[in-house]
Amino acid sequence: MLKGNAIVGQSGGPTAAINATLSGVIRGCLSEIREGGCIEKLYGMKNGIEGFLEKRWVCLSEMFAREEDLRVLEQTPAAALGSCRKKLPDPALEGSKEFYEKVFGIFREENIRFFFYIGGNDSMDTVMKLSAYAKMCDYEIRVVGVPKTIDNDLVGTDHTPGFGSAAKYLAVTMQEIIRDCAVYTTRAVTVVECMGRDAGWLTASTAIPRAVGRPAPDLVYLPERAFDMEAFFAALEKKFEEKPNLVVAVSEGLEFADGTCVGAGQQSGAVDVFGHKYLSGTGKALEYAIKERFGCKVRSVELNLPQRCAAHILSDTDISESIAIGQKAAKSAAEGMSGGVVMLRRTEGEEYGYELCFEDVRNVANQTRFVPDEFINAEANDVTDACCAYLLPLIRGERELIWEDGVPKHVVIQ
Repeated sequence: MLKGNAIVGQSGGPTAAINATLSGVIRGCLSEIREGGCIEKLYGMKNGIEGFLEKRWVCLSEMFAREEDLRVLEQTPAAALGSCRKKLPDPALEGSKEFYEKVFGIFREENIRFFFYIGGNDSMDTVMKLSAYAKMCDYEIRVVGVPKTIDNDLVGTDHTPGFGSAAKYLAVTMQEIIRDCAVYTTRAVTVVECMGRDAGWLTASTAIPRAVGRPAPDLVYLPERAFDMEAFFAALEKKFEEKPNLVVAVSEGLEFADGTCVGAGQQSGAVDVFGHKYLSGTGKALEYAIKERFGCKVRSVELNLPQRCAAHILSDTDISESIAIGQKAAKSAAEGMSGGVVMLRRTEGEEYGYELCFEDVRNVANQTRFVPDEFINAEANDVTDACCAYLLPLIRGERELIWEDGVPKHVVIQ
């Protein structure tokens, strides 16, 4: 049996559930430690792989030995260990050996035999590359990817931890915005911009209340379809025949047919280390366009960070699944699994259910799972009822939070 220490990190954009996944990893590792299994200690790297290289570590197996502390961690938004966006070099390329020898030198020095990385698409790229180099240098280590992303765009899984809570926030907030906008009879349009670079899952979630007979946006635009301004104006005109107050949900990543971002004029043009553009301004660009065409009252709302950090309105389904996935990652590594990602598969039947499985990371990294065609209407300006019904189970249930002096209690790892 391979025995040694474990280390876990968080990477990429944080979510309201990423610490619940971390709690699951801690719970799984503590079980191994207490039962005299293969894991001896669990460390946490601060700021992902960057903190790992600088050995900015904390001992999580000592810090979170109490159940109450784990419960507070599970309701804490953002990445408690901190995050990073660092792209690792290709281990097969000449010149990358020095970098990987530094990483694996630390593994050997500290007897790290279990490596868990909680993150999205780019983080799975890190898992894939570390797994590849482990084979190249013949160092026995279990490298496991633990998924998270509010974008819900990882392939191979039904949905990702963090998405359900973000979707719940969007569904509830959109319903509240619609109620607010409906109090006046003045002709007006409110454009609500949601996160979603390439996949429109978050924007689609604004329509979830329709599945239970509640208000939903009048129009919904996803990045899976090219945006046409004239068709947009025509759709607004048609909706104005029904009511004076319109609410439109749009993805930040909307593009015209030529590939130009709808909000290009409002953006900085800056990119991150993975080549992703920093997107914003789609709602504002549409606000100006509507004002010019219709001359009516228009406002744009960019929901921005609350989509991923609104832990006061967590989905109990999301948090429960996040913990279970973290525990599964620890158990899988202890049983000898490596080079893969824990995935969630929806089971068949009328009642919602799921099972967890282990997928080769090479089938996951650097790919995008889009909203399928059957979830988008023919006019490309709304989602279907099937989409809403599919998403509804993911936002169900509320967590009983631990409060202190009127605000939810959070964990801060120094």
